Amino acid sequence: MKLFSTLIVVGLLGATGEFVRAQAVIEGHVQLPKEPSVEVINKRYELSGEQTVIMPDPPAAVVYLEGTFAPGRGPLRAQMAQKNLDFVPRLLPVQVGTTVEFPNLDDTYHSIFSFSKPKRFDLGRYRSDETPIPSVLFDKPGAVVLHCDIHEHMRAIILVLETPYFQRTDAEGNYRISNLPPGHYNFKAWLNDKTILEKQVDLKDGATLHVDFP
Repeated sequence: MKLFSTLIVVGLLGATGEFVRAQAVIEGHVQLPKEPSVEVINKRYELSGEQTVIMPDPPAAVVYLEGTFAPGRGPLRAQMAQKNLDFVPRLLPVQVGTTVEFPNLDDTYHSIFSFSKPKRFDLGRYRSDETPIPSVLFDKPGAVVLHCDIHEHMRAIILVLETPYFQRTDAEGNYRISNLPPGHYNFKAWLNDKTILEKQVDLKDGATLHVDFP
C-alpha cells in the first residue's frame, strides 16, 4: 500500500496562472454612541467651518487600516444621492482623490454645500435632470459636513481617508473587511472628529482576525 501525504495551501490561481496567496479578513464590533450630536445642524452657516463635534446621525462608525499602500488603479468615484429630502448615505467614507457625484433623485431642487476646511464648495441649485451630475473631487483628508441650502434638516458627512481599506459599520456597529494585505498595522475606528479609537493588529494570509472597539 502506498502512502500519500497532502499539503494544504490556502491560495488561488490568478489570471496569469501565478499562485496568489489568500489575503486577510478583519471583523468585529464597534460600540456606537447612543446619542448623535445636534450642534452641527444649528451651525451650518458658520464661516470658519469649525463645529463642536462632527458626528454621524444616526450613529455609525468607519473602521480603517492606517499604513502605506500602493496607489489604486484608475479614477476613484462614489455617489451620495439626495432622495426623499435626505442624503443617501448620510455617512460616506472615501479615499483621498475620490470624485463624489451628488445625483438629485427628488422631484424638487437641492443645493448642496459645505464650509468644512478639508473641502469647501457650493454646487448651487439643481434639478433631478441635471447633466452632468454635479460632482466634487475630495483631495484632502478629514471630515466634510454637507448641508442643503433649501432643506435645512438635511445633513451628511463625507469622511476622506488616506487608505483604500475601510468600511462603514452597520446600524449595530458590526463590520467585516475582506481582501486585506498581511502585515502589522494601526487599525482605527472613527466615531466622530473628536473620538478615533485605535488598536495594533497583525494580519496574516488566509486568516480572519476579530477586533472589537472598545
